[in-house]
Amino acid sequence: MPKAYVYTRHGGPETEALIDLDRPRPGPGEILIAVRAAGVNPVDWKLRQGFLRPAASEGAFPAVFGSEAAGVVEEVGAGVSGFAVGDEVFGSTVQGGYAEYALLAAGVSARKPAALSFRDAAVLPVAAATAYDGVRQLDLPGGATLLVTGAGGGVGSAAAQIARALGLRVVGVASEGKKDFVESLGAVHVSSGPELAERVRAVAHDGIDGVYDLVGGPVLGEAAELLKDRGKLVTAGSPPDAVAALGGAPVQRVRTAAVMAAVADLAARGALKPHVTRVFPLQEAGAALRAVEDGHTLGKIVIEVGA
Repeated sequence: MPKAYVYTRHGGPETEALIDLDRPRPGPGEILIAVRAAGVNPVDWKLRQGFLRPAASEGAFPAVFGSEAAGVVEEVGAGVSGFAVGDEVFGSTVQGGYAEYALLAAGVSARKPAALSFRDAAVLPVAAATAYDGVRQLDLPGGATLLVTGAGGGVGSAAAQIARALGLRVVGVASEGKKDFVESLGAVHVSSGPELAERVRAVAHDGIDGVYDLVGGPVLGEAAELLKDRGKLVTAGSPPDAVAALGGAPVQRVRTAAVMAAVADLAARGALKPHVTRVFPLQEAGAALRAVEDGHTLGKIVIEVGA
């Protein structure tokens, strides 16, 4: 039977296990893939902890980890067009990607460009697509200056690269230890910490035209002060009410195949580097998840499955 890495109840790492699980069958609007790679994200362990409990999955244990994957189409569900058996694809999972087989939502999936590896494609649906949605939502003109807080993380680093590809100047806020990494993205690095606004003003002499926040809290408040137009403040790191109080808005996730195709095209052209820094086999999925849960990783972590 196919293997899958699951959690058997809400809780800590003690709830996790690699088990045999029946091969899923695609329903309407779904495609079944033989997984080649799956991305690892903070949302994975947060779901296990029970911090996030989508109604559709409530009580559905064992639950397979993983919200993004890439692989080869094995079956196509009813009503699905544009995909065929044998296609190399990537997208958002229906019920987990840390597995030998996974279901993808066809409407939030796309064909993998030949120039893109399964590893790199697997980490696009969550971080890169969120970054793309936020940058597009801000709709800044070419030459404008975008401030990205949390620029050393998965979404932040993708946002910086996407913004640069669209002709924006980027100021990236991150720890001093991530300075070289942030600058490699084409951004001007500003160290995080108290008196952030002062340091940003020192490098952005013409001011800040937009803010993409991935941190929240006091950082969000300081970043907002740098804007003349608070409508150009978006966050994926703070609750909606907190950013609304400052005149901004949360990132509006689009979640379409078109967005997936757009980020894949950027990656295939080299304008967006997914920065996969560590790869684990499915048998070591727990170690991969621990690396993300510990919160000190640089770049993206991938679980590699199959051929």
